[in-house]
Parts: sequence; structure tokens; C-alpha cells
Amino acid sequence: MTRSHTSRDFESELRELRAHSLAMGARCERSLQLALEAFWTGSAELAAEVEELDRQIDADEMQIDALVLRILALRQPVAYDLRFLTTALKLVTDLERIGDEAVNISERAKEGHAAKDEVKERLEKMSEQAQQMVRDALDAFVEGEAARAEQVLERDDAVDAAYGDILRKMTEFMKNNVDEIPAAIRVMKVAKYIERIADHATNIAEEVIFMVRGEDVRHVRTHPPPKVQH
Repeated sequence: MTRSHTSRDFESELRELRAHSLAMGARCERSLQLALEAFWTGSAELAAEVEELDRQIDADEMQIDALVLRILALRQPVAYDLRFLTTALKLVTDLERIGDEAVNISERAKEGHAAKDEVKERLEKMSEQAQQMVRDALDAFVEGEAARAEQVLERDDAVDAAYGDILRKMTEFMKNNVDEIPAAIRVMKVAKYIERIADHATNIAEEVIFMVRGEDVRHVRTHPPPKVQH
């Protein structure tokens, strides 16, 4: 591929952008891990760590936005480079929101183990799937791998199914354990936050596909083509 910009400065700026994006993504992953641990253990100390990481993630967003805007103004990139930079602007928005969801999870770090235990295995698997989606979406962005991004899209349905299953189990649990309703509601909210994190990973994956191929795949999976009758 022939690019309009071949200067060392420009390539150095792109490397800097990738490094910043990876660092922000790593902070988001760490924040999510701590938030989930706080939720399961009820640790206020871990919840406080998540709050501190969120402040760093917010700062990351502002720094990356400023870097991208500076590159756009100075280099006036076209084609792939332009798509890469505009994708980076969208990426940091999704990562910042993932950080916000981690804070939301950590704020539910209270007692209520009966409700948590009811869906512990399912919720843990759901959170692992969402975390892997985030990790793979970020790697796809940095490496420019549309195929890996497509794999992220394919895994979103499993997270949605897990979320629906947890809601059903918690609804039934509340019917039989009236005293545990507040704890059950916290579990349902945490499941929702994890489902949103998977959605943000999906957004990033869709943006990566556009970046690499120039193909807009947003909303495509929502409306599958009708089956042909033979």
C-alpha cells in the first residue's frame, strides 16, 4: 500500500498513538478485573482503586484526542491513515465508557452472597467473555486485523444470551427470597454493565473493520437477510 505520508515524524506519531491506545486499553482491562473482584469480595479498597484508574482513563482519553487532532491538523492524512485516526477517536470514547462501567460494577461491591452465588458461574463466564472481547478488539485495532474484529462480533450473541439467562434466574430468585431483592437487583445491574462492556467491544470491532476495509458493518447483524425457501 502506498501512503501519502512517509515522513519519519508521521510514522513516529502513529507509533505513539498506538502505544497510548494500548496503555489506555490495558488500564481499562485492569479496572474491569479489579471491579469484578471488588464485586465478588465486597472490597471497598478495590473499589477505590477502580475510581483512581478511571481518573487515569479519563486523562488518557483527553491526551489521545489531542494527539489525534494534532496529527490530523499537521499531516492532513488520506485513505487508510485517515480511517485509522478517525477510528482512534471513536476507540477512546468506547474505552472511556468501559472504564465508567467498571466503576459502576465496583459501586455494587456490597454483601449479598446468596444472590451472587445463584448465578456465580454464569456471571463469571459472561465477564470473562466480555473481557476477552475487549482485549481482542483492541489488539485488532493496533494490528489492523479485520478477521480478529469479526470474531469479536460473533461472540456478542453469547454475552447477550448469558445476560438474559441471569435476568431470568434473578427474577425467579427474588420471588422465593424477598429479603434478598436489593442484592439480586445489584447482580442484575452488574450483568447489565458487563453486557454494555461487550457492546463497546463490538463497537470497537466494527470500527476496526471500517478502518481496514472501508466497510461499514454497523447494524448489519441486527437485520439478517431472509432465508431463501427451496
